[in-house]
Amino acid sequence: MTQILKTSPSPETPSDTILIGNSFPLPLIRRPVLITPIDKECFEELIAGRRVVSFWGHANTLAVAQAWCGLDLAPATERPPLRLSAEGYPELYGVAYRECLVLSPNYRPDFRPLPGQEVTPEDFLGWQMLYLKWE
Repeated sequence: MTQILKTSPSPETPSDTILIGNSFPLPLIRRPVLITPIDKECFEELIAGRRVVSFWGHANTLAVAQAWCGLDLAPATERPPLRLSAEGYPELYGVAYRECLVLSPNYRPDFRPLPGQEVTPEDFLGWQMLYLKWE
């Protein structure tokens, strides 16, 4: 598995760093952002050689997501909150980011896990991947 960054990067976000989470709160979009659905090949190209900083919030999908993408997605703290920087970019651990990947499960028909219910690979049809890039 590729290791992700568990500590804060430098105050100036380098271009080799990208956020990843299982969702993104739309109320935190306060400036133009391009949201693009991507496939796994594009996902792999976007993370290749980069530090990935996780704000993964759903423990019940963590193991399956990690196995699928080959990344350690455990965040440095449990359910870390995103906030907005003064410039309107998403900020985590005091660092603002201009790029984010969102990896959300597509569950089998009529399935929705109960709060805290661990999910298995059989519960998934695949993954919805989004690439967010702020102007």
